[in-house]
Amino acid sequence: MKGVHEMPLDSKETVLDPVTFEVLKNAYVNIVDQMAEQILRTCYSFVIYSRDFSSALCDPTGDTVMQGSGDIAAHVGTLHYTAKAVISKFTDDIHPGDVFVVNDVYQGGTHFNDTRIFAPMFYEGELLGFAQANGHWADVGGAVPGSFNVSALDHMAEGLRITPVRVYSKGEYLSDVAELIANNTRAPNDIIGDLQAQTEACRLAEREVQRLCDKYGVVTVKKSFKEVQDYVEVMTRERIKEIPNGTWETTDYIDVDPAAGEGLIPIRVKMEIRDDTVHYDLSNSHPKTIASFLNCCYGGAFAAIVAGTKMQSPDIPLNSGFYRVVTVDLGPEGTVVNADWPTPVAGFCSGPFEKIMNSVFELWAEILPERAMACTFNLEYLLIGGRDTREQDKPYFMWYDWMVGGWGARNGRDGWSATGPVFGVQLGTQPFEGQERLSPVLTTGHELVTDSGGPGEFRGGMGVEKGGTLYACERTVVSYCCDRERSVTWGLWGGLPSIPHGVWVNPGEDNERYLGSLFSGVTLDQGDTVTRPSAGGGGLGDPLKRDVYSVLDDVEQGYVSIERAEKDYGVVIKELDADLYKYEIDQKETDSTRKEISEKRISWLQEDPSVIAERYRKKELNKFDLLRRYAVIVDWGSGVLLENTTKEFRAMFNRRTVPYWNGTKVIPSPNFR
Repeated sequence: MKGVHEMPLDSKETVLDPVTFEVLKNAYVNIVDQMAEQILRTCYSFVIYSRDFSSALCDPTGDTVMQGSGDIAAHVGTLHYTAKAVISKFTDDIHPGDVFVVNDVYQGGTHFNDTRIFAPMFYEGELLGFAQANGHWADVGGAVPGSFNVSALDHMAEGLRITPVRVYSKGEYLSDVAELIANNTRAPNDIIGDLQAQTEACRLAEREVQRLCDKYGVVTVKKSFKEVQDYVEVMTRERIKEIPNGTWETTDYIDVDPAAGEGLIPIRVKMEIRDDTVHYDLSNSHPKTIASFLNCCYGGAFAAIVAGTKMQSPDIPLNSGFYRVVTVDLGPEGTVVNADWPTPVAGFCSGPFEKIMNSVFELWAEILPERAMACTFNLEYLLIGGRDTREQDKPYFMWYDWMVGGWGARNGRDGWSATGPVFGVQLGTQPFEGQERLSPVLTTGHELVTDSGGPGEFRGGMGVEKGGTLYACERTVVSYCCDRERSVTWGLWGGLPSIPHGVWVNPGEDNERYLGSLFSGVTLDQGDTVTRPSAGGGGLGDPLKRDVYSVLDDVEQGYVSIERAEKDYGVVIKELDADLYKYEIDQKETDSTRKEISEKRISWLQEDPSVIAERYRKKELNKFDLLRRYAVIVDWGSGVLLENTTKEFRAMFNRRTVPYWNGTKVIPSPNFR
């Protein structure tokens, strides 16, 4: 058997003919998508079934030859890291029939739930490369069901760290290893099932690559692995060369470091284009890790860079050729964007990943304004776990729930409503019937949230609210993986923000509680009702420039209330017959209201925040008023002013929004290529 690093190709060899190259390139796309279908049809986890997975072919060095076309964004740019980690650990001790497992965030992984199955591909005894199937396992142990422990102070409180380990040896299933892993989770049968499903996806890839070797020859296939990567590199460089050299910068924020008092945590992204390369610098972000799981190791941070950049050129395939062109400086280890051992990072998607990705969108909006998009809603996970008393043995249950939400408004069109989050566009929600069969939680509501789309000349997409009531349960706790309660999903180029995230227990009842967006292991009782919204997308452009009939249509559709139509858009609408969807615009009052808002809105942003917070506590103002008129952030449950957060939120507002109101800046004209 040849060793892992013993397959160099002669650089003087001629390249493949165009037809053969194109056939093989598309064959690799087909193979990784076949892997995805295999996983989808055979997985056990409801999370993986909802498309939280990814697939890849790798060459003998671990570099990716192709990644799945429908892969979740949070996994792109990471699979080559874990491939190289396995190769480094086992070097020449890799044989036909071997299968490895790894989820180590400190070796290129994202979070422990994202568990990669990795298998070599051989042809007539020669190592051709590797197949990798990555899936989000529903539980990997730790302190709370679902393994999303917001208050974890180190990775030991998050779950099982799996450094590269063999689970099949020369075709023999190592049941002791697999069971050791599975029995340290709350759903061992599901874990074994997912491990085997991912393994079969890798074996499918090997069979398909072997079939290509039979047809085209092993030398041709080996050559194509390199050329497909070179092709992506050349395509990406050519695309970047069309853009003038320059440097762009922006800042987004995580809500808080619980150990440092209130105040936003900056994620600073600098992008430099030089000739045919794109380089990002995140080294000026918050210089420490934070006391929650909203940190990010290097794999997760690079995934955000790749995902955000790749969306600017969706026609280019994704493999390691892309990573030769797109690079990043994360700065030293031990920061919120480059966490070191043993920092917890389970919530990386809600933390730095989302902030980096939205920042990349914002930077590219200046270059490709036709693709501009305001801030987009991201991940929010609600996890309820405990004992299910519907069955005599009271087994563990995990109500592992996430929602769709609103995407940011685009330059020229409104944002998409009730769509997958930015970290996983194809991520599907779970069917209620399946949830209610698996867990004693009855869904009580699931509907669009009126006024959740950020106002703008183009409106952000709508968020969703979902509620559930517990029954037949005991020893039950709830955790929430989320952010954007304070760094609320922002508008762009004069647009306004959406709504804050946050969980309510028993809303409207005497025992009502506001839990916010950062908590773990809070006790719930049978009969409690839990509800929360997902954010909408931010608005783009000055809302006073939105077509009045578009606002009227939004009111008729229930997307915007009559009150917010007037306050946010300056459009005065009279209700004639709501049952018959009959409304009319008062044009005279609209002209007057828009003029008044235009004259006063900048001064509103300068009003004393403590006075505004007091008015909120007296219910004279609501959250929309505070966010969109006064840029004031409070604890949404108590109404206590968050002074530092408000100062930083206003600064962000004055940078992204105000210059487009007063004429200092104008929306760039699209440059359609």
